[in-house]
Amino acid sequence: MNRFENFKAGLIKDNPVFGLYLGICSTLAITTTVNNAIGMGAAVIMVLVLSNMIISAIRKIVPDDIRIPVFIVIIATLVKIIQMLIEAYAPALNTSLGVFIPLIVVNCIILGRAEAFASKHGVLDSALDGIGMGLGYTVAVIAMSFIREVLSTGILNIVNPFNDAQVWLNVTLIPADYTIPLFNSPVGAFITFALLAAALSAYKTHADKKAEAKAKEVK
Repeated sequence: MNRFENFKAGLIKDNPVFGLYLGICSTLAITTTVNNAIGMGAAVIMVLVLSNMIISAIRKIVPDDIRIPVFIVIIATLVKIIQMLIEAYAPALNTSLGVFIPLIVVNCIILGRAEAFASKHGVLDSALDGIGMGLGYTVAVIAMSFIREVLSTGILNIVNPFNDAQVWLNVTLIPADYTIPLFNSPVGAFITFALLAAALSAYKTHADKKAEAKAKEVK
């Protein structure tokens, strides 16, 4: 694939959450509010892009037998730096996400892209891959959070991550009598994930059949 196709694949076709089924644990846990999703998505994008670039830059000098420990050290260092920045400048978000910020270290999306892509490609390609996969993850968690938050509370509430007293958006979309509290529970998270993953799978199947039909017409 060329650079644009590789970048686009992470958004839809090879979406890390709904297409490759990576990072599901954190996705199910933090997608109770859109605020959580935006914060976690931004953190994952930063770690993905920076770790991909660093690993790509040093890929030729790291011995194969220790590459995984080296990748983990790089990722852990970046996660700690980002965690400290969030704790300093967005304490409310840090409290809301809790342990899931440091657990980005073991998010299989990060290490997976380091091993599968960054360790084999140049810095620019690796940066684009990180952006594409990071945006794909962010879109996935925002989609899940939007569905779960609106169905469980009826309200879409977005606040300034640097000042939780400043509300950016607060709108009631569903009357309180018609909300479904189930979607604020782990069961609701699994249901939402399953429906969105099934929708992406159906889309990919349709796209593949359409591509096969066009190929036959050309022949």
